Amino acid sequence: MNVAGFIFLLSLHLGVFQIGYGRNASTRPAVVNIGAMFNFDSIIGRVAKIAIDEALKDVNSNSSILKGTKLSVTLQDTNCNGFLGMVEALRYMATDVVAIIGPQCSVVAPIISHVASELRVPLLSFAATDPTLSSLQFPFFVRTAQNDLYQMTAVADIIDHYGWKEVIAIFIDDDWGRNGVSALNDKLAERRCKISYKVGIQPDSSVTQGAIMDVLVKVALMQSRILVLHLNRRVGFKVFSVANHLGMMGNGYVWIATDWLSLVLDSESPLPSETMDKIQGVLTLRQHTPDSDGKRAFFARWNRITGGSPQLNAYGLYAYDTVWLLAHSLDAFFNQGGVISFSNDSRISSMAGSALHLEAMSIFDDGVLLLKNILLSDFVGLTGPLKFNSDRSLILPAYDIINVLGTGIRQIGYWSNYSGLSTVSPETLYTRPPNRSSANQKLYSVIWPGETLSKPRGWVFPNNGKLLRIGVPNRVSYKEFVSQVRGTDMFKGFCIDVFTAAVNLLPYAVPYKFISFGDGRKNPSYTELVNKITTGEFDAVVGDIAIVTNRTRIVDFTQPYVSSGLVIVARLEKERSGAWAFLQPFSRRMWIVTGSFFLIVGIVVWILEHRINDEFRGPPKQQVITILWFSFSTMFFAHRENTMSTLGRLVLLVWLFVVLIINSSYTASLTSILTVEHLSSSIKGIQSLAATNEPIGYQEGSFAERYLSEELNISRSRLVSLGSPEAYALALKRGPGNGGVAAVVDERPYVELFLSSQCSFKIVGQEFTKSGWGFAFPRDSALAIDMSTAILALAENGDLQRIHDKWLMQSTCSLESTEIETNQLNLSSFWGLFLICGVACIIALFIYFLQILQQLPPAPESASITGQDSSHSRRLRRFLSLMDEKEEQSRSGQKRRKVDNERDDEFGS
Repeated sequence: MNVAGFIFLLSLHLGVFQIGYGRNASTRPAVVNIGAMFNFDSIIGRVAKIAIDEALKDVNSNSSILKGTKLSVTLQDTNCNGFLGMVEALRYMATDVVAIIGPQCSVVAPIISHVASELRVPLLSFAATDPTLSSLQFPFFVRTAQNDLYQMTAVADIIDHYGWKEVIAIFIDDDWGRNGVSALNDKLAERRCKISYKVGIQPDSSVTQGAIMDVLVKVALMQSRILVLHLNRRVGFKVFSVANHLGMMGNGYVWIATDWLSLVLDSESPLPSETMDKIQGVLTLRQHTPDSDGKRAFFARWNRITGGSPQLNAYGLYAYDTVWLLAHSLDAFFNQGGVISFSNDSRISSMAGSALHLEAMSIFDDGVLLLKNILLSDFVGLTGPLKFNSDRSLILPAYDIINVLGTGIRQIGYWSNYSGLSTVSPETLYTRPPNRSSANQKLYSVIWPGETLSKPRGWVFPNNGKLLRIGVPNRVSYKEFVSQVRGTDMFKGFCIDVFTAAVNLLPYAVPYKFISFGDGRKNPSYTELVNKITTGEFDAVVGDIAIVTNRTRIVDFTQPYVSSGLVIVARLEKERSGAWAFLQPFSRRMWIVTGSFFLIVGIVVWILEHRINDEFRGPPKQQVITILWFSFSTMFFAHRENTMSTLGRLVLLVWLFVVLIINSSYTASLTSILTVEHLSSSIKGIQSLAATNEPIGYQEGSFAERYLSEELNISRSRLVSLGSPEAYALALKRGPGNGGVAAVVDERPYVELFLSSQCSFKIVGQEFTKSGWGFAFPRDSALAIDMSTAILALAENGDLQRIHDKWLMQSTCSLESTEIETNQLNLSSFWGLFLICGVACIIALFIYFLQILQQLPPAPESASITGQDSSHSRRLRRFLSLMDEKEEQSRSGQKRRKVDNERDDEFGS
């Protein structure tokens, strides 16, 4: 509002309200004046007027609150008009009011808040829910109801709970409607959802059904079927009426109305049947007020006073509690020495005596103290705890979630800022730790529009005559996967057939057109192709698109329809057997372990046979030769020595079994090496390839170039771009010394198709990345989800394999494996046998040593005199000598020692 208009209003409405300067009252005045401004002719206003009157009666009759001071409220009807609201606010400033209850409408609140802040008069609104009414901009504005920010959070949680990603918002085109939808958009974005289309409707009642029909016709052509209505009563029911006429209240649609609908249902129930028929299945929210004895008593009292018309609603309860909030705050204000006094604003005192009479504008001296006590309030009212957080919002915001059904409503759950969606009341949840996990978000079943229990999909393919623009790479090689039909806009190939088969399985029609990407002379960059989705040039991309990390950050992919990964293709050369070919069957580690076990088994058998078998006795040199001869002669089962001990025979039996297996494997492998023609490559895998300085080929346009250079740190100067299978073959045949490449790195599907006709090349090493091919769509695309389901169905019914066989089973080479692996036998194939043999040796030695220990004679008693150390050394020497003695000598020696001990005992006695 411009300055001239503002001064005119001051002159017109304040000129007749001249008051004195510096009016003061006693600390506890007899009467405290309060203003109240709202729309008397609205649902909220009619209920609030009665609720405020009842609250005044209760406060003034309770001597414990204000201790003799009475509250006096002056009501003014603003009709939700900003002009009238400002006029009434200015009039209040000339009548010594210490606070104003209201305004009701959010569009009036900012105008009045400016005046209230300048004159330090607290403004307590029980119905202005605009989320942009902040304490920073309007320090004397206090909201005693729930902030619409929490209501929009509840709506966003409901949408996210059912898995919908896009919504359409229809709102009243004023500050309240626009700011509410803006808050909803922010909360949806936090959940990776969005408002795909929003449209405002004129806030006055003069809006015609024709204008609403134009809006809904546009909405019906959109993809989303989730509609959020942030309207008032008059416009809201017109929207439902037109939507019902257009068939938009049937299957597939979801309508979510903010609390304006629950307000009507609570206040005017039952509504006419023709009105209820138009809102069947709609979800709406209602500010939650906990059940209590005081609330039930007030409802009974309300029905006695009004006879049930108008019916009490949540805003009436908040209006009642607002009066009590002000009464408690004034009581604390007086207890702290607050004085109701007013003084002129020095900034306008110079205008005294003018025709405008601006001196009537006075400031509430202790308004800041009263505001402080209001914000520090902490008591329980009919609406629950009245306490403010740091943002000046009521603590513990919560909403009831209601489903319109039949002739009434059905509550399907609650939303609270504490724990989200729940079928349990917020008061119960407050006694538990907060839990916002997705598993804890629950609602009862909903009867959706069309009287169905099945959750609507939430979107359809838009029937707006537009075709889905699908980018397709115009390849010049490997055209079996995708290629453009010459002279037409049509495409063919394996990828195209998979896409069309998946589209045919969708439960709805998808009109689309293919758009070629590339100049037709070389393969296009697939990264650039995918980026076209983010710029809006394409709605999707179909083709042999690899699913890699940097692409998944900007688009969504379907379920992979082909497994892929990078592999190495190299030229094969005939492997010639040399003078040392007999060593090739075993790996180096296998030779070492095998030789070690020959020696170990020989030593174990010698230990077990040495005492009882003369063939394992003799001079030390002869015994060493015996061990070596016996060990290695078992390789050919040519050992001459007989084993006499049971333990020795057991170990030898196990070892001969191991030797049998090793001999057979060695013979078979060596025979294969010497008699079968072998093809080999010097490159064994990606590590050996990266370690060289030889050039590496890759397919033009493939992500392999980025992977090799950025992930494996291979210099780009080594990378050679190849555009066709023929270029692959030519570069590999030339080799790195003649301007060719040492190997080609490409994705497995391309390589398998290449090798089906090029038999002199093979895959070397293992696949060193794991990925797949999919179709690309914009982020959070619902079509991508349905296409993934269709691709899985193709895989399950066998159609995907049949399409693969149609395009890619064209091999002219032998059916041998296309992968080259080493022919050497590794230790990993035989470790089980060596383990069994080792365990047998250990067990045999353990039993043998126990037997030796049992044959050791006990130490004589006189040995304790010579000390413990010498006793241990003698015992060890005796143990070793006993192991070296022949068993018959050992037994006779034991008998002689026994007789000597008996003689010593007799002599001693």
